Amino acid sequence: MPDASPVLPSTAVHLEAAVAAAQAGSRVPSLSVAVLRDGAVAWSGVRGTAVRDGESARPTRDTQYRIGSITKTLTAALVMQLQEEGALDLADTVGTYVPEGPFADATIRGLLSHGGGLPAEPAGAWWERSRGTSYEALVAANAEAVRVLAPGERYHYSNLSYAILGHIVEVLRDAPWSEVLDATILGPLGMSRTTYAASAPHADGRSVEALTGLLVAEPHQDTGAMAPAGQLWSTPADLCRWLAELARPTLLSPRSVVAMTTPQSGDPDEKGAGAYGLGVRLSVAGERVLVGHGGSMPGFLAGAYVDRESGVGAVVLANTAYGLDVSALPRTLIETVLTHEPVIAPEWTPTREVPDGVRELLGTWHWGHQPFTMSYDGEALALAADGGRAFRFASAGADTWTGLSGYQLGETLRVVRREDGAISHLDVGTFCYTRIPYDPMVPIPGGA
Repeated sequence: MPDASPVLPSTAVHLEAAVAAAQAGSRVPSLSVAVLRDGAVAWSGVRGTAVRDGESARPTRDTQYRIGSITKTLTAALVMQLQEEGALDLADTVGTYVPEGPFADATIRGLLSHGGGLPAEPAGAWWERSRGTSYEALVAANAEAVRVLAPGERYHYSNLSYAILGHIVEVLRDAPWSEVLDATILGPLGMSRTTYAASAPHADGRSVEALTGLLVAEPHQDTGAMAPAGQLWSTPADLCRWLAELARPTLLSPRSVVAMTTPQSGDPDEKGAGAYGLGVRLSVAGERVLVGHGGSMPGFLAGAYVDRESGVGAVVLANTAYGLDVSALPRTLIETVLTHEPVIAPEWTPTREVPDGVRELLGTWHWGHQPFTMSYDGEALALAADGGRAFRFASAGADTWTGLSGYQLGETLRVVRREDGAISHLDVGTFCYTRIPYDPMVPIPGGA
């Protein structure tokens, strides 16, 4: 991935200090991080020398780590691509495509959002530490599995859900999940260091003995049918490419990314900080909402988050089993960059022309007695109350506009005219906006 304009040396000092404190305080054998800005890596750093068994060397920018459940974000993207093509609908049930096995009545949306009530883990041996099986064997092992919650009752994280989603991808694409991923996402985005199996140079998974600081080797397993939930290996630079896609999509449709990053379920115990979209976790950090995911596999921890508004993100990869907060450190790195190098607003440029039919809509309108101002920003109409956020509308034909934001998203604004062609009022989802409060010439239910 090409480097963006690098952060200032003074900012880099703060980033390095944060990474050093996290590595030392959490006793991490090795740690590799990268910061995303303007669609490219703006800073990267490494700490620790225990990358490989029996060796003493720092990781490089090209060193792979296992990324665990960050894999789920990519599996979700494969599902969204199928929806874009019309091959499936998120309201469809699993049984529509995979009739065999349990939970055939679960919806695809429910699995993506961890709202389907499925068990957290598949039946059988601890899958992250065991050699994986085929999907058929996974189905057989879970033939008697039952829901732990009713569908839609509340968020309940489920690795099993993503094994099922990965198999749906395989059925509809008629190819293994990993091959589909390579062809439709990793290849097009240039993520050549994101692979199913480890590819040198790569770190070894480690656990740290709590009382001695000695390192203990952790196993690397091929997880088989559970791979769509957490199999992949990657680098910070590669995952910055993926965060850049989530921030400014070029491969997925913007509509799909908005759906993925819109809260679908959440854990009330986390008081809003643990909302989950479609394969993507949302983390509230002050006034910012970061989107991404954390991950863990034996001997590895990972975190990748981006602020979609600014396009600044951070990736943290480590070969340790516990201790490092892989949600907090990316937040710290993002906040550090935005604090020391705030995003500069784009220059305002004058409107080149006002389309026909726009000028007569501009000015003051009233919703009841409340005044609103209609303006044009060069691209869309903007309707705003004093001090309020504007509702934006794009032209959808003669005297018809479609809402682009907020409460009016997707709603239709109709320009209602009198017999002489003059504008009577604006109708937005049955709400009447009139030039004077409660215009007596407009049939407003209940009158003034």
